[in-house]
Amino acid sequence: MFKGFKDFILRGNVIELAIAVVIGSAFTALVTAFTNNIINPVIAAAGGVNADGLGFRIWADNEATFVNFGAVVTALVTFIITAAVVYFIFVAPMNKINAMVKDRLSTEEPEEEPIPADTALLAEIRDLLKEAAARNGRADRDLDEDPIR
Repeated sequence: MFKGFKDFILRGNVIELAIAVVIGSAFTALVTAFTNNIINPVIAAAGGVNADGLGFRIWADNEATFVNFGAVVTALVTFIITAAVVYFIFVAPMNKINAMVKDRLSTEEPEEEPIPADTALLAEIRDLLKEAAARNGRADRDLDEDPIR
């Protein structure tokens, strides 16, 4: 199942990504709350006493130059959680259903093969000869046997 998740992430199918956008927007509040209240404090604790999070300032006296790795990690965690929810709740079950439908359709009885044209022609000639023999009062045994059918 995780191989399928990896294929889903790497494939980039347009329909699956559209589903991810719609469902991802529905889970935004949940994932944001999780990352803001659980992940960010852990990252801030690992980054030291600085409340800015995991990162550094390019210029120490300028707050606008803060390179925030914590925000990137948070965005990555948000993406992975959203993608996992979409995959395991929607895509994996839909793939399973599609496979079952495909199996069901492929196991139906095969169509009867059509009779080749030359065999059909020979059968028609045989039937005509039988009718002609019956009209003439001759019933040949060879014409009554049905070697073709």
